[in-house]
Amino acid sequence: MTDFQNSPDLQSEKTVTGRNLFALFRVVAVIEGVTTLLLFLVAMPIKYGLDDASWVKLMGPLHGYAFLVYIALMLVVMRRPFWQGRDLMRAALASLVPFGTFLNDPHLKRRGQDIYSN
Repeated sequence: MTDFQNSPDLQSEKTVTGRNLFALFRVVAVIEGVTTLLLFLVAMPIKYGLDDASWVKLMGPLHGYAFLVYIALMLVVMRRPFWQGRDLMRAALASLVPFGTFLNDPHLKRRGQDIYSN
């Protein structure tokens, strides 16, 4: 780490609140991924295969809210100085692809350990 990254102001950013927000972000990422899969693999086949839109009416808004919370938490967590632009871009792109949040989680876990374990 550079001297800038070890400054007291930046180290105070690595508080319990920062770690808790990061942990919450990872949980929301899983929820967002699960709602995506439920929408694509359960609700939409039922809608088009069985002509029953009720599942999409339920899962669509749930996924939408999960996505909005994911984006909001991503912006809050990753605005801190020790996160890099590529972390933000990777997390944003992961939210747009089915299985993306699951595939991105190991990367988030490693980066979070690097950032919050010091």
